[in-house]
Parts: sequence; structure tokens; C-alpha cells
Amino acid sequence: MTGSLASPLPTIPLRALLGLRDGSDPDLWARIRAAQLFAGRQRALLLLAANLIGAAIVTMLLERRVPAMWLAAWAVSVGVVAVGTAIRRLRAPGRAGGYAELATMRQPIAEALALGVAWSIVPLAIAQHVDVATALALHVVMAVLMAATALAMVSLVMAAAIFIGMPAMAAAVSLTLAGSPLGAMADLLFAALLCIATFDRARALALLHVAEVGLAERDETVGLLLRDFDDTSSDWLWQTDAARRIVEPSPRFAVACGLDRDDIDGRPLLEVLAGPGWNTGHVAPALRELATRLQHRENIRDLDLPVVVRGEQRWWQIAASPRRDADGHFGGFRGVASDVTEARASAAKIARLARFDTLTGLPNRLFVNESLTEAIARAEQWRTRCAFMMIDLDRFKAVNDTLGHPVGDRLLGKVSERLAALVGDRELVGRLGGDEFAVVVRDADDPGHVERLAATIIDTLSQPYEVDQHTLYIGASVGVATSPRDGRSAETLIRSADLALYRSKDQGGGTFHAYEPQLHAEAEERRVLEMALRKALENEELSLDYQPVVDARTGALRGFEALLRWRHPAFGQIPPSKFVPIAEEARLISAIGEWVVRTACAEAAGWPEDVRVAVNVSPEQLHNPHFVTIVTEALANSGIAPARLDLEVTESVFLREGTGAVRVLREILALGVGLSLDDFGTGYSSLGYLGSTRFSSIKIDRSFVQTAAAGRAEAIAIIRAVVAMADSLDMTTTAEGVETEAELRMVQDLGCRNIQGYYFGRPLPVAEARALAMRSVQTRAA
Repeated sequence: MTGSLASPLPTIPLRALLGLRDGSDPDLWARIRAAQLFAGRQRALLLLAANLIGAAIVTMLLERRVPAMWLAAWAVSVGVVAVGTAIRRLRAPGRAGGYAELATMRQPIAEALALGVAWSIVPLAIAQHVDVATALALHVVMAVLMAATALAMVSLVMAAAIFIGMPAMAAAVSLTLAGSPLGAMADLLFAALLCIATFDRARALALLHVAEVGLAERDETVGLLLRDFDDTSSDWLWQTDAARRIVEPSPRFAVACGLDRDDIDGRPLLEVLAGPGWNTGHVAPALRELATRLQHRENIRDLDLPVVVRGEQRWWQIAASPRRDADGHFGGFRGVASDVTEARASAAKIARLARFDTLTGLPNRLFVNESLTEAIARAEQWRTRCAFMMIDLDRFKAVNDTLGHPVGDRLLGKVSERLAALVGDRELVGRLGGDEFAVVVRDADDPGHVERLAATIIDTLSQPYEVDQHTLYIGASVGVATSPRDGRSAETLIRSADLALYRSKDQGGGTFHAYEPQLHAEAEERRVLEMALRKALENEELSLDYQPVVDARTGALRGFEALLRWRHPAFGQIPPSKFVPIAEEARLISAIGEWVVRTACAEAAGWPEDVRVAVNVSPEQLHNPHFVTIVTEALANSGIAPARLDLEVTESVFLREGTGAVRVLREILALGVGLSLDDFGTGYSSLGYLGSTRFSSIKIDRSFVQTAAAGRAEAIAIIRAVVAMADSLDMTTTAEGVETEAELRMVQDLGCRNIQGYYFGRPLPVAEARALAMRSVQTRAA
């Protein structure tokens, strides 16, 4: 753009400017000649007046000094040529934007030649017969006439030069003959200056016309492009006058308005855009903004405006700039508009997809975070409180794994419906992902309201669901954090609510907890323990204790259950209830479990051959397809018989269908390894597990033993039923947690075959367990 502004002026050839030949662009010079002739035509009367007035003055000066016949003949000849020239020029067709052939320039030259001859007679033939004063007056008249001619024929350079030059040369000759060479030189210098000024002015006019022609061509091109744009584009042009009335509306603009061109031509732009709201005063804020900008004559850029077209609301995007003429006077606005209704709908859809969960239709994590940030800012501004709830579904994973993801997705949909029905205008519920939901409570000044809402959520979500002819039971755990007490930022408040949720889940679920400062300390403790646990194997901090399992009738030793222990050099003895869940969450349980299997088998190799060893196996290990190889290598390396190894699993193993756990168990059974179902009755008990997998024993949880010992008929009936079922399936039953003689007698009476508990022995270190095993052999031998 800078290059175009600084481009050099075009060259004006002298001969083309004089009308003697064409320039390099004949079409351009034809238009320049037409403009030159048109300018000469406009000044024809000036040229006529100058000649007639000059002739009249000369006649008056010479009426008594020159014969009347000669003077009359000269005056008539000047008048005839001048009048004829004026008449021809005034009658000649032409306009500034037309074209003129090169031959048309000859006529002005001939006319100038005739006038020059007529006026040359005065100094040559007449001035010789007058006195000095009269001669001086004649020279003044001639000078004024030449100046007037230079002005009248400034665009016709050749004609002006001929007319100026001939009288000047005649006057110079006359002065020279009269003995005044200096006067002659002054005349010629004056004429030369007039010719130079005329040429320079003519060149400037030619350059100006070249620029006008170029500008006109560009305007025409732009006009054609704009007309083509208006005919083919989805956008349309519009313009107004200084009073903001629509001027010459384009067809597309009229169609977009749903009106005829005649109906909107001359009407106020704001009235047309406002539609029915113009009379009622109910107009969109964007229209008021448009009115303000129009009033202040400001540029308009990408202003989105709602308009009503044939009863349907559409959205237009408008851009415009004020129009001003060459003198800077405001003439209205010219702009472009486009229909962006579909684009806005697409943008709104994209925005919804970015902020709403596609499965449930609830706000997603992004939207929840934004809403929480706004709620915290508003609460801080008004010195109130807001709260954040994190909700995790209990037992949802079991549904997802057993019935499949489609059923799980439909269950999430029903959960979302129930949550959405519980919240009001002061709350926002969203889905964070998976089976996690959240509620933003914008007004939490009443702690009781928050607690009641959390309790209601748990109670409502715990009601049964009917999904695809399945009656499903799940629950919910809730963690609550309140701002500003539990955090002044969204990130902090979410972390606090998450810690409170972890406490609820850790206590079995189905409850809610509010954040407490010690939760953060507990979370930090878990983090530190996790970091230490990652190095526990490498640092040889893990060990196994062995709890005896004895025959219920004779008290003879049947085997040991290997129990994992962790002694940290700085933290001391850490209970399994604390570090095993951390190992499972951190995905460390597989490596630790592998070490337990190998170590227990290696230790059992030093026991009598009839003493078995039981090892607990987590679900995560069974979902590892390489677990069978690990067991096989442990048996091979230790040399013990597969029948001496029992793997204890809980019922949660069977809740993840499709992960290969059942296939792994069958491969383990094929090795001859025993399989025990641990903690039977405390989880998701199903007789289908017992039928599909050949367990060698069932372990009755200590909670049933203690309850039955207290005389609870239900617990006694359950134990008796489990024993009967196990006997019918040729399985052994082991009662866990037997600590008193009364509990021993009860489980003996109910038919349990094996017993494990503090009554017979606590978990023993390796050396003590090994000694107990060897004593049992000696006792049997004795």
C-alpha cells in the first residue's frame, strides 16, 4: 500500500500535450483531449469578451489617428473571427468524460492562428502612425489580451502559444523598428513567461485528468465487484443518508428484511431493524448500541443484532463506516450485513458440547469449575458462603462390570434425573466424569440446608432403579467443603471436598462428611506412606507373619495363613489396614502380591509336607494375565506340591466380568492349587460363584462368629446353612476370628471343620511359625 501511495507521476509527452500526436495510451489521450476541448468550451465566452473588449479599446484609441476604413475593416475581422470561434466552441458536442480524435485539435489551432494574425496587424500596420502615449496604451491592451488568452485557452496549449506568440513577435518587430530593442525583448520575455505558465498549467490539468480517469476506472471496477458481490454473496450492502434513512436499498437487503425495496427506501434504518418493537419501545440492547454509534458517527465492527423477519427471529452481523464527501461533510453510513443465525446456532451447540456432558446432559467438569469460581467470587464480594459437594456412587462399578456399560450409562442417566430434580435455583449439579457428580451451592449461609441437601441426595440415590428389566441398588457418598473456610479458590475447595468424600468412602459409603483440617493431614500421610511403600520391597521392609489354622475337633495344625507386615525404619510398624488400600490405589499390589506368593512358598518348603500355606490375593492380581505364570514359578522354585498352596480371594473378584479373572482362577485350579473364598457373606454373596468355580474351602467372616456367639439366631442360621452347603459341595469351612472358648464350642457344634483365631494363636514371626510346624510333627509322632 505504501508503494502505491509513493508511485511516481505518469510522464506527459510534449507533442501529445500540444495535440500534435497520440500518447502511448491512445484511449487515455482521447479522453484527455476531450477534457481539454471541454475546458476550452467552458472558457469560450471569456475568450470572446477579451477579444471584443480589446478590439473596442483599440478602436477608441485609433479612431482619429487611423483611417476609418482601415480601422473598421480590422475591427470587423477581429469580431467575426472571435464570434465565430465562440459560436463553434459552444455548439461543439462534448463532455469531460468523453473521447476526442486527434484531428479535433486542429480547429482550435486554426482559430488561434486567425486571431493571432488579426491582432498582429495592430503593432505592425497601425502602431507606426500613432504617438508614443498611444503606442504605449496599445501595448498594454495587447499584454492584457495575451494574459486573458492564456487564461481562456490554458487547456489548449498549442492554440494559446500561437495566439500569444504571434502578437508578441509583431510587437517586438514594431519596437525594434522604432528604435526600442529593450522594449522588444521585454515583450518577447513576457510572452515566453505566459507560454511557460500555460504549458505548466496545462500539464498539471492533464495529470489531474489522468488521475481522475484512473479513479473513475477503479470506481467502476469496485462498483461492478460490489454489484456482483450483492448478487452472489450471502451478505448484502446497505447505506443511509445523513438522517440515517435507508438509501437505494439493494435487492438482497430488501429480501433479508422480508420487505419490498420501495417499502424500505427512505425509511429510518433503526425502524426497519427494530420491526414490531419500534412502536412498543421493546428493542434489543444491541439495537440501542447501533443507534448510539450511528448518532456519534462511529465505525461499526461485527455487531450482532437480533431482527425479526416474517415473525422469525434472525441474527445479523453488521459492519459500517461513515461516508464523507471531498469537503469532509458527513453523508451517512455505508456498510455490509450478513445473516449469522446458523453460525450462532452452531457456535452455541459447540459451546454446549464444551460445557455439558453428552451422556447425562448435565454441566461437565469445565462448566462446574467455572460456576464454582463465580460462586466463590460472588460470596467473597458479598461476604457470604458457598459450598461444593462431590458425589461418588457406591457399588456402581459392580453394575457396570456385571451388566455392561450400556446398562451403566442408562443408570447414570437416571441418577442425573434424580439429582437435577433435587437442586433449586441456588444450586448447580454437574457430572465430573465416570460415576462422580458435583453440586455447587451458591448460597451456603445456612449449614443446615447444605447438610439436609447432602442427606437427601444420599437417600434419593439409594432408592432402587429399574433399568432394562433389572432392579438395581446403588448408593452414594458425599464430601462437602465450604468457602471461604475450606478454601478460597475453586481448586482448593474441590480438593477439600474430595478429601471429605474419601473419608465417606473409607467409612463404607452411604454417608456424607464435611471437610476437616485433619483430612488434609491424613491425605498428606497417605501420600508420604505411598512414597515410602514404593521403596519398601527394595529396602526389604516387608515381611510375612503366619497365623495357624487348626482342626476344629482335634486342634491339630492344618496350616498357616500368610499375613503381610510392614515395618518402616522411621514410621515403625504400619498396620495392613492402612497400607494395603494405599498399595491397591497406587497399583503397587501386584508387585507386592507377587513377592508374598514367592516368599510364602519358599517358607512352606521348610515345613512338614502336610502343613499348608494360604495366601491372600487381591482382585488386581487376578486381573493380571501373567499371574498364573507367577504362581507356577513360585511352586517350581520352592519345590512344594501345588496342593499345599491355598489362594484366598474375596467375592469382589467376580464383579468385573470380561477382565479374565474367572479364566485365571480356572487355570490356577488346573495346577492343583487350592482356592478359598474369603469373608463369605460380607460382600456380594451369590451361590453362582460357588457353582462356577471349584472352591476347596469357604472362610466364614469373624463378624458372623462373634454375632452368633452373642446368641443372634440369624447369624447362627447363616453359619449352619453355609456349613451344610459346603459339606454338600465337598468344601471345607473355616471359622475366622475365634477368640474365646465359647466361640470355639459354638463353631464346633455348628460343624465348622477348621478354626483360625487368637484362641489358638496370633500371627507368628517366621521362626516361631517354623518351630510350631516342627512341634506339630513331633506331637503327631509321639
